[in-house]
Amino acid sequence: MAELSDVFFVDGMRTPFGRAGEKGMYWNTRADDLAVKATIGVMERNPGVPADRIDDVAVAATSQTGDQGLTLGRTVGLLAGLPQSVPGLAIDRMCAGAMTSVALMSASIGTGMYDFALAGGVEHMGHHPIGANADPNPRFVAEKLVDPAALNMGVTAERIHDRFPHLTKERADRFGMLSQHKAQAAYDAGRFQPDLVSVATRDASGAWGLATEDEGRRPGTTMEDLAGLKTPFRPHGRVTAGTSSPLTDGATMSLLAGGSAVKEFSLAPKMRMVSFAFAGVAPEIMGIGPIPSTEKALRKAGLSIGDIGLFELNEAFAIQVISLLDHFGIADDDPRVNQWGGAIALGHPLAASGVRLMIQLAAQFAERPDVRYGLTAMCVGLGQGGSVIWENPNYDGKKKK
Repeated sequence: MAELSDVFFVDGMRTPFGRAGEKGMYWNTRADDLAVKATIGVMERNPGVPADRIDDVAVAATSQTGDQGLTLGRTVGLLAGLPQSVPGLAIDRMCAGAMTSVALMSASIGTGMYDFALAGGVEHMGHHPIGANADPNPRFVAEKLVDPAALNMGVTAERIHDRFPHLTKERADRFGMLSQHKAQAAYDAGRFQPDLVSVATRDASGAWGLATEDEGRRPGTTMEDLAGLKTPFRPHGRVTAGTSSPLTDGATMSLLAGGSAVKEFSLAPKMRMVSFAFAGVAPEIMGIGPIPSTEKALRKAGLSIGDIGLFELNEAFAIQVISLLDHFGIADDDPRVNQWGGAIALGHPLAASGVRLMIQLAAQFAERPDVRYGLTAMCVGLGQGGSVIWENPNYDGKKKK
């Protein structure tokens, strides 16, 4: 009989994130090949885990069509060289796709059904723009189930500003600027590079190149630059390109394991899962979704927000992160929050981003044995939020001097 098990984040890797569109570095690269690269990377870095012991491969994508369709978990596993005996599946929870991949695989491990699983996501927003080929049911509008503007993420961000006037454009601009500065400082310190898988690229002329860094960073951003940007989602609005995550291509993959598997193969996991939760909110103000999902995850873990020593919050929009921080009484510039920058600087390839948050938290845990718990959280289109709480296996109970 299967027994309940602890769930561990053994490792995670990702591709560099590229600008979506014809000028982006992945314009001539297939989406599934990006996911394959991340999968090969994490398996090669963990040679002690037998490939035939992987119980499942979960790969998320928001637009499951074309080169990111065809049951991605199965096709990516085969293309990455995993044995044919390893099954796979595809998942969609829009921006929280990879986070959901991790949650579902962790639940399977936690109930003793699986020993190992691969969980990640991919989004090629250049090939598959958000909402492309979608056909929303007319009942949403006809029966006023959802405000039509809920399908425009930028409009939902503007509505957070409307609901909370004290969360000003200046605060959002400053948060966006600091994301750029922190991300560059982390690059300069070599903190991202160990977890990036290089990807061969080809431009329009046929010349080959190598993607080794996130493409969309703007480290020279100033408050003056941001103040002058247009507000594309509303005339005289408050949300700009400088306070929004850019359209992005990229893939992520994590290796998860149960307690008995960790012991059997003498693994050194980077994090232990404590709890996860998802929650729904009004779709037209979807950015506040991580507030109830975080409250739910904290409740399930028996923790309070004060127990969280590091936060990795997806920066779909600066205002979305600020609204969560404000709710929990955390300062916009609290050093526990996104200390290496976030999606405003690095990019947000929708379904891939959840595992990017986990990779960064795991790397920070390794540097911070004084921190016991960390949170990864994100908003989700159509009014949802997702949160996962993790424990640092390096925790030594000593406060940082």
